[in-house]
Amino acid sequence: MTHDPAYEIDFLRNKLKLKSLEVKKNFSEKYPHVNKFFEDRGISLSKIREHSAKVITAGALSGALLFAPPVMTVNFPSPMEIVKNLSTPSPSQIPANQMLLSSIQNFLPTQIGPLTRSQEKNLEKIFNDVIGVNSKATLEGEHLNTTYGYIGAEQHLIRYPGDTVGAHELTPNDEGIAPGLGAWGYFAPSKSDLTTADVENEKWYAVVQTLYLPDWNSRVRFLRDWYKYRKVLIVNTMNGNAVVADIADSAPAAFTGKQFGVSPAVMNYLGGSRYKKGPVVLFFVDDPQNQVPLGPVDYNNINNVKTIL
Repeated sequence: MTHDPAYEIDFLRNKLKLKSLEVKKNFSEKYPHVNKFFEDRGISLSKIREHSAKVITAGALSGALLFAPPVMTVNFPSPMEIVKNLSTPSPSQIPANQMLLSSIQNFLPTQIGPLTRSQEKNLEKIFNDVIGVNSKATLEGEHLNTTYGYIGAEQHLIRYPGDTVGAHELTPNDEGIAPGLGAWGYFAPSKSDLTTADVENEKWYAVVQTLYLPDWNSRVRFLRDWYKYRKVLIVNTMNGNAVVADIADSAPAAFTGKQFGVSPAVMNYLGGSRYKKGPVVLFFVDDPQNQVPLGPVDYNNINNVKTIL
């Protein structure tokens, strides 16, 4: 497989940085009296490392000049070997969501908006390796106008004729129920026909701006079926929380300043009861066998994180 050298270098840099933080944390916990000794004298561990590096380097260079033969061959470990060693799990290793956030920041632009194909490909690999969900910015030739944008809270959707907000599983600061139907109408023809799958589809639904797709009007029949209940992976780029949702409506309007919307349950998991708007990456889930369940993705177990390179 061909790898992006810039991506590999950036990931290695972040991996080393996280490992450094872990070592300092472990040192403070194991040797609090030594840590306090340094703090009382205004000495930081990072400065000690820098000073030691200078001393060691000077000594090594002097020794090399005085005693080494004219030609020297030194076999340094490759970046791949370093990363493999760092990937060995340890009890106090940095949580996976922190690894995710550190990695994705290298490929997100400073301004929220459409991503380049290269940025999307790198994020696809990170999501697959860290979160464990195979997701694609472009799936079966279909692509949204943007995969990086603002998400906002939506109301519950009416699932069947006569459905009420009280019949739904409510969340803190719930937005209530929408007065009209979603883009694909009722989830079930009647309450008695409502299945567990219908309940889950509404509970974990998302909305995307299909109405602004450049070919929506010319391909409406195909796209309408293709997008119906299509699974998407939504990642909060501020805290790393991730949810698999299904597309059940077409919105929000452009004037809102948001590109995506989600049900109260999705919004609550992504950012909490007060979370009303924030930046996310939204990719399609590549799940032809329908094996990926809807709902939160609990990936924050370092033992499940694969080596990204």
